[in-house]
Amino acid sequence: MTAALRRGPAFDRGQVLGQDPVLGQDPMFDQEPAPGRDSMLERARQAASAVVDPELPMLTLVDLGVLRDVRIDDDGVVTAAITPTYSGCPAMATMRDDLLRELQAAGFADARVRVVLEPAWTTDWITPAGRAALAAAGISPPGPAPRRSGPVLLQLVPPRRAVRCPQCGSDDVVVGSEFGSTACKALYRCRSCLEPFDHVKEI
Repeated sequence: MTAALRRGPAFDRGQVLGQDPVLGQDPMFDQEPAPGRDSMLERARQAASAVVDPELPMLTLVDLGVLRDVRIDDDGVVTAAITPTYSGCPAMATMRDDLLRELQAAGFADARVRVVLEPAWTTDWITPAGRAALAAAGISPPGPAPRRSGPVLLQLVPPRRAVRCPQCGSDDVVVGSEFGSTACKALYRCRSCLEPFDHVKEI
């Protein structure tokens, strides 16, 4: 389980994100547990990695890249850190509650969840396994996230995206609405197979 978790980009912060400026600690899995804590920490990580996204239940929080850290604090309490996919994400409360429930069911009655806002989440943190799961569920995975610095210009037209139909693979698609089944997805229609589908917007 630990080896699988290491593949997630949100966890490999030594290369992607560097030291967490909010937690002030090294990335997950760089923590060296004290003797006797190894199995406890592994059990906590396994419990946390089983939690799925409430809006995209084919993805775990690890696949989505929002589970940033699971560690044992100095006071002996297990703490999980999560990052919202965007400001005001309505699924955050459910993610937090589900994490607490899984950790408590694993025997960590005093477990807590911390919200980390910086660095901000990006769709680039979705793992390859997560992208494959989205496509298998008929949802077009996001392409590379845009790179910006400074102020973000307001656009009144839909952005241009490289989108392929997850059903037939055609790139002959048209956007129907910038908001699909959730705010983080856009609704498209394939002109080849005529199927509608959601596309996870790049952030």
